Amino acid sequence: MRADGDRIAVVADGHLNAEVPPCPGWTLQNVITHLAEVYEHKIACTLLEKMPDPWPPQWAPERDPVEWLVDAHQRLLTLFRERGPQAPSATWWPPDQTVGFWDRRMAHEAVIHRVDVEISLDQLTAVDPALAIDGVDEVLAIFLAGDWSEDPDDRCRGQRIVISTGGRSWEVELLPEAVTVSSPHGGAEAEVSGEPEPVLLWLWGRRSDAGLSSQGDASVPGLLRDRLKLATQ
Repeated sequence: MRADGDRIAVVADGHLNAEVPPCPGWTLQNVITHLAEVYEHKIACTLLEKMPDPWPPQWAPERDPVEWLVDAHQRLLTLFRERGPQAPSATWWPPDQTVGFWDRRMAHEAVIHRVDVEISLDQLTAVDPALAIDGVDEVLAIFLAGDWSEDPDDRCRGQRIVISTGGRSWEVELLPEAVTVSSPHGGAEAEVSGEPEPVLLWLWGRRSDAGLSSQGDASVPGLLRDRLKLATQ
C-alpha cells in the first residue's frame, strides 16, 4: 500500500490530463481524486467506527490533487499503523469490521490504480506475485461471490469455471441470482490459468486474456467478466 501509493503520486504528477485507457472517460486527475477520496473515506470509517454519512464532503475545488493524495495517503498509513489490524473500523464486509480489512483492501486498491496510472503513461511495472495471488482471492471471494438477486442474469445457469494461478485454484459457479466460490471439485465447464499478474489484471479488466491459458466452454469466461464488471464498478 505504501509503495504503490507513493508510485502513483510520482508517476501522475505533471500528467493529470492524460487519458486512462482502462477507465474510459477518465483522466489521471480523476484517478488521483478518486483515490484521495477513497483514502479519506477509510480514515473516516476508522475514526468514526461507522460509515460516514453523507459522503463525500464538499472538498475545496482549488486543492492540488496530487498534494491531496500524498497527504491522505500518509494520514491513512499513520492511522492504520497506530491502530493496528485488529482495531475496529466500519467496512462494507459484515464478517470483518476491522482495520485489517481495509489494510488488505487498500493495498489492492492502490495496485490496481497504480496500473491504471502506469498504463496511461506507458510505464507499466510488475505486480508482486504474492500480492497478485491475494488480489485474485479478494476479487473472487469478496467482490464476486454472494447474492445477485437484485441483478440477475438468466444466461448464468450454474456454469462453473476454475481460475488457477500461483499454485492456487478457485471454482466459480455462476447462477442466475448468486455466485459461489469454492475449491475445485471437478467437472467445471471452463478453466483460465496463468501467471498471477496477468490473471489479476484480466479479472479487474485491466488487460485482455492474451497470454492466459483457457480451456473448455469459451463463453463462460465472458460471463464471469460481465459479472465482475458489475461487482467492481
